[in-house]
Amino acid sequence: MTACAIENGAEGPAGAAGDTAPADDEPVATGGTRISPEQAAAPGAWGGSATPCGAGLAPASFTIAADGSYAARLALRDVAAEPSDEAVRAWFVERWTLDGHEPYAVPLPLDQPEEPDSEVLPLADGRVLIRRRVADRHAFSLLYPTGPGTGELPLGAVECTDLTLLPPSPDGASAYALSVGAYSTTVWLVAGGTFGPERVAEVPGLCSGGIWLDRAGRLLALDREMPGGGPVKAVAVDLERGGETTPLLQIARDSDDRLLLADADSGLLLIRSDAPGHDRLGWGVLGSCLPVRFPECLSPPDVTVTPFAVQPGQTLMPESCAVALRIDGAAGSWVGVWRPAGRRLHQLAAPEGWQAGSGVWTRDGVLRLPYANENVACGVALLEAPEEGEHGAEPAKEAGAESGMQPSAAAATLPVCRPVPLAQAPLTGRTAPG
Repeated sequence: MTACAIENGAEGPAGAAGDTAPADDEPVATGGTRISPEQAAAPGAWGGSATPCGAGLAPASFTIAADGSYAARLALRDVAAEPSDEAVRAWFVERWTLDGHEPYAVPLPLDQPEEPDSEVLPLADGRVLIRRRVADRHAFSLLYPTGPGTGELPLGAVECTDLTLLPPSPDGASAYALSVGAYSTTVWLVAGGTFGPERVAEVPGLCSGGIWLDRAGRLLALDREMPGGGPVKAVAVDLERGGETTPLLQIARDSDDRLLLADADSGLLLIRSDAPGHDRLGWGVLGSCLPVRFPECLSPPDVTVTPFAVQPGQTLMPESCAVALRIDGAAGSWVGVWRPAGRRLHQLAAPEGWQAGSGVWTRDGVLRLPYANENVACGVALLEAPEEGEHGAEPAKEAGAESGMQPSAAAATLPVCRPVPLAQAPLTGRTAPG
């Protein structure tokens, strides 16, 4: 990707897409409840408000495997407390199967409840990795169902102060974790190795985030701040070359440029940067000479917008990818759908008990949203992405006006620099052609 400039798109008011009256619910479809964009936009479409009633069921995020086959979370269950045998609630690991005819959950309890600060990550073979804090160590095990019980395979431990799991590796068989030290950050292979946790890379600086850039699980993007302070810049780490690091984002010299999401098929990147003057959500294309853009519709007032899934299979067509976003506001959390080629952020109600910020796209543009509530222990809602030009999308006022490829407002004044491919050098700014 080449960072040539920042472009601000003048968008219509966010949230206008979907101001329709409630429609009758459609019948349950195989694998979950299917709902049309018009129904999702209606306030009562899901039988509840946009606020997820399932919030609080788990202390940590709901994590979906890289191929969308499984998911895992920590859940609460009633257990008998000795000696009174009164029921109390305790944390245990729960695995969801998402790729069958209907979703279902399998509890994976052990003899001792889990701590709420534990982390879980599903692998493509159905096993669930768990990270537990034990004194000054982080212990790793694989959990799996064994008839009526739960099997556990200890993998070893890493001794450090802080350690967090990275998102599921695209290969489906490996799992990585990040440990931040005083001057550098260590990338650990904690599952899929030969002899327990293995140190695979040492990256200078203090790193956070973690986004996979390829399908092989080799290139990892991290947001890095150098010791002593300075701007945060995303870098690419090659795990097969000992952690060789190359710059990835540098929109302006002193801006904080973080990578939030990347799609290996289309090359679409979702970026958060303060280069426009304050933190904004923008997009670019890996390996492209086009500028990074910050559409106005992705910055609606009084809410926080965070991307969590990109439609796969759109090879060489980043502008057509549907992007799912989590929108957090005073009313709770709900779903946004946006395409780079459009100028509209479609705001849609989430299913009651949505595992907020979790979901996966199918190749044909159906967003699968996992949820759990008092009536459904394990459910997946099927949300059809609205096409540009459907209800709520403003028509183009002139040819090309709706295209994310063209600026529709004056470009910010930034230092001029020569465009350079992303694989060779950092992103830098240039003014947009007049």
